[in-house]
Amino acid sequence: MVTWALLWAQLFNGLVLGALLVLVAMGLTIVFGTLGIVNFAHGALYMIGAYAGYVAFLHTQSFILAMVSGAAVVLLIGVILERGLIRHYYARPPEDQILVTFGLAIVLIEIVRLIFGGISRRTDEPIWGNGVVNLGLLYYPRYQVEVLGIVTLVLIALYLVLYRTKIGLIVRAGIEDPLMVNILGINVTRTFLLVFGLGAMAAGFAGVINAPIVSVDPDMGAPILIQCFVVIVIGGVGSFWGAVAGGLIAGETLSLTTMVAPDYAQVMLFAAMAFILIVRPQGLFGVKTRQ
Repeated sequence: MVTWALLWAQLFNGLVLGALLVLVAMGLTIVFGTLGIVNFAHGALYMIGAYAGYVAFLHTQSFILAMVSGAAVVLLIGVILERGLIRHYYARPPEDQILVTFGLAIVLIEIVRLIFGGISRRTDEPIWGNGVVNLGLLYYPRYQVEVLGIVTLVLIALYLVLYRTKIGLIVRAGIEDPLMVNILGINVTRTFLLVFGLGAMAAGFAGVINAPIVSVDPDMGAPILIQCFVVIVIGGVGSFWGAVAGGLIAGETLSLTTMVAPDYAQVMLFAAMAFILIVRPQGLFGVKTRQ
């Protein structure tokens, strides 16, 4: 039986899940919108971030250092992958890009499995995240409330980078009209490196802060990758506010459906995506030129 307490708890669960989906999807949509790369390795980068944070926290007992380490490790991996592999596929057909990033995801997952094994691990909550807080309507885990705050601060930082800096202007121009950016003589090679690294870092950071909530294992990136593709489709490719709206819709859909019919949570998520595609094919905040 659904009670008011359960309903409010699930609404907050959906908000936390949605915020994490926004953060992961933000990196994916920036990369796809700017570079035109459908990065199927994005979920693996999220997973690597979770493991990097786990190792850092295990050795330092500092969750702040874990967040910094996880983001830095995935940023470094993203830069190496872009310079060593991805940049050779910008002008290749989409099917080549999909195959190479899908294969890359498998390689990364199996490397992590070789190092850590297939046993699930769990990162402990930081000391400042222990306990519960009184939200008036219910008592809720303190750490999950703090996750909302952390994600909000990161999204504000991303917004400022994208909309208040020259680099952000180039990125947004690349999303709208990549050809014009080339014609203007902008160093797209350096910009592409920055964009891919930024997208990877967002995924890795999300993996670190989500590690105390879920189990850390080599296959943890696959479900969230699928959900993030749905988020992008719902919100619109390359749109900051589209990723925010899509993530919150996806999070609440999954959480509320789980409350009444857990087996149909994923079904309802894809049903919501299908409905939005029928009503607005380019997504809620997408532009028709990107169809």
